[in-house]
Parts: sequence; structure tokens; C-alpha cells
Amino acid sequence: MNVPTLLTMAVLVGWLATLITHAETDDVSLTDFAIAVGAAALAGGLLAPMFGVAAIGEFGLTLSGTLFSWACATLVLGTVNLLRFGTLRRNRRAGARPVGTLADTGHKV
Repeated sequence: MNVPTLLTMAVLVGWLATLITHAETDDVSLTDFAIAVGAAALAGGLLAPMFGVAAIGEFGLTLSGTLFSWACATLVLGTVNLLRFGTLRRNRRAGARPVGTLADTGHKV
């Protein structure tokens, strides 16, 4: 197996999985990115051959292997977010007080 090709695929697929599981793309943490890349590498290197999916073919990466790694990375990162935050998609600014209209603040006009 070509290890640099697998690692490149894991980084790209992990980055995509991190962007999908975050509601705001400017709040991506290094921990979440590392979890997604690790999950994609394990899925492409260990799980894909066990299920008969070729991660690397004759001419480089295969579509089935890339999609399998992406699905596993997204699933693992979603599960980690569900366990840590109680939701699949992470939004750091969700706890902030929403800005309402003047009628919502209780002030008289």
C-alpha cells in the first residue's frame, strides 16, 4: 500500500468531514481535525480492506475507498461531537443570546 497516498487522502477526507460536521467553518478546532484524519486513515488502511473495498487502486486512489473513508470519518466525528456536545453539528456560538427586535427586549418605544 502506498502510505503517502493514503495519508494525503486521509487529510483531505478528514478536512471535508470536519467542514461537514461544523455549522460554522471558522470554528474548526485542531482536535476535531485530528480525530477526522485519524478516523479516515484507519478506515482507509484497516477497515476498507476488511470489507473488500480497495482504498488504493492501480492508478491511485479509488472512488469507493475515498467515499468509504469519508463516511467513516464523518460518522466518527459526528459520534464524538454527539458525546461531547449533545449534538451532531457543533456550533460554538449557539450559547450566545440571540439578538431580537426592540419589542423582544421589553423596552417601551
